[in-house]
Amino acid sequence: MRLLRRLGTRLRGLFEDSIRQQVTRTGLVYTAAILLTGLAAFASANNLLFLILAAMLSTLLVAGFISRLSLAGLELELLHPEHVSARRRTPARVRLHNEKNWIPSFSIHLKGAEGSSLDSAIYFPVIPGKAVLEHLVELRFERRGTHRENAFQLSTRFPFGFTERHAIVTLRSDILVYPCLDPQPGFEELLASVAGEMESQARGRGSDFYRIRPYEHTESARNVDWKATAHTGELQVREFAREQERLVVLMLDLELPPGAEDWFERAVDCGAFLLWELSRRGARVRLRTQNFDLQCPEEGDVYSMLKYLALVTPGAGKNSLSLDDPHGYPILLSARPQSALGELAGEARVVGRDALPARAAGDGAAAR
Repeated sequence: MRLLRRLGTRLRGLFEDSIRQQVTRTGLVYTAAILLTGLAAFASANNLLFLILAAMLSTLLVAGFISRLSLAGLELELLHPEHVSARRRTPARVRLHNEKNWIPSFSIHLKGAEGSSLDSAIYFPVIPGKAVLEHLVELRFERRGTHRENAFQLSTRFPFGFTERHAIVTLRSDILVYPCLDPQPGFEELLASVAGEMESQARGRGSDFYRIRPYEHTESARNVDWKATAHTGELQVREFAREQERLVVLMLDLELPPGAEDWFERAVDCGAFLLWELSRRGARVRLRTQNFDLQCPEEGDVYSMLKYLALVTPGAGKNSLSLDDPHGYPILLSARPQSALGELAGEARVVGRDALPARAAGDGAAAR
């Protein structure tokens, strides 16, 4: 009795309501052939036609059972990198597990369902029992924020293609997506301007002696220490301790006037792009809003800033924005008019609604 109960449970699992089917063109032609054969058999009372009709019906039933059996017992696993950016193709891995003990699955198609981050299709010819197959894919998320559900569709037409059976698999796992880090219209010009002003205000190379090291062919000859070169017989370079880089303070104003929601998403992308590129160049950066303040690399890394920008929403904070570092280079992203910014308008470089072009169609929706 216990064995029969297990078998009944397994069979009920094969016929879950989550598996749907759609009759194909081949199935319609085959169904029409069954009807014609049945009509001919009853009209002529020919035993041979009845045998052919029975064989055709049994083939249809067996094909449906095998088709369901191929989709049953499949488990999907998505392995994605830790850092994911919006509107950028991200490499990931898909693992398909066949949990059936000895029954293989044939001709399985995997693709993203509506709203999924997977925009390509994968084909698995055969998945042996208890086997795990892995495939490289590319994911693309259109918006920043937390993505809690990612839907995929498994389908098959095995064995004869009479029907296409498919099942929707929803992976309920949190994927944090950063703002878009790719250059967009106006972003690179702003970055070049900031980098140029920072370079023009730099104090030059340090004056404190650090070490003597071998010369590299890409360096300027004026850094060569000729005394050390004469002593060792090889070109040597005198290196000085590098003075601390000037701090770039990026301030994002969360107080948003009505109708500026699209601009705010654009400003978040711009801020993320500036922080990412400046940190890659070794600059010291600081992100400030009405409810957030972090300096990189002293207090955290740039990924902590990107995580905050991935989830930030407009709204008035408890504190007001102000400059507390006279040596920093301030950049203010704000949609408010300069008259409402007070002293910040004259102390910081303001990037307002006119400085960032409108978001192009298809660039993605706002964060939810």
